[in-house]
Amino acid sequence: MKVRNLIPSERISDYVDRILTIEHNDITVPVSLPLFANGSPTLVFTSTRGTIRNNSKAHLILFGQTILPDTINFTDDFTLIAYFFRPYSLLTVFGVVAGELTDKPIDLHLLASHKINELQEQLLNSDTLEKRIHLLDNYIFGLISVTRTDCPIIKYVTTKIVHDPSTRVLGLVQKELHVTERTFQRLFEKNIGMAPNVYRRVCQFNNAFQQLNNRNFHRLTDIAYENGYTDQSHYIRAFREFTNLTPKDYLNLGSPPQG
Repeated sequence: MKVRNLIPSERISDYVDRILTIEHNDITVPVSLPLFANGSPTLVFTSTRGTIRNNSKAHLILFGQTILPDTINFTDDFTLIAYFFRPYSLLTVFGVVAGELTDKPIDLHLLASHKINELQEQLLNSDTLEKRIHLLDNYIFGLISVTRTDCPIIKYVTTKIVHDPSTRVLGLVQKELHVTERTFQRLFEKNIGMAPNVYRRVCQFNNAFQQLNNRNFHRLTDIAYENGYTDQSHYIRAFREFTNLTPKDYLNLGSPPQG
């Protein structure tokens, strides 16, 4: 299995944070890739239809925010390309109220079937990863070119939370922006798809998860304290909530690629 993390081109980088590609050309047993909360809406293309929640299958899937852990499963060789969007992108780029897709990934055809049919055919007929990324870049750039009005407050707040997902951050930014708690909640649910504190906890988990996944620690307590958990037990409970696994269980899986 060949895994690469790519930096998006400059023309789409205001809305796309990173790109993940996975190529697996020698499957002998079924492969399951974990889908864990990471705070990023995601557009996924797979050359072979993978199976996710409710046995749904599609070549192009749009994920909103993910809270509940899931997997995407393959029984045949596949190429997967995942575009991880910045958290505020569902409404501004795709015109979808974010809450409609929280834990509810959809076939991209449901948004614009005619255009997606053409894109999907081109992707499936392309013979290199580079050509497929070029096609997806062009599609996303086309959406951005006619994008809806951004919400500067949400862009500012989500950036602050990603870099400091501590329990104090929400109160600080709410006071800084002089908005009521209700307005704050409403903006988050519309643009992000979850309550502010849930998003904060997702960011806290994801920061800790990346540290674990990269083996950048000596003990689990290091991860717990460095990411604002009160102790190791608190961290393990949060990890289990978002993955249905303990950190040790996850590491014993051999750290499969994670979106």
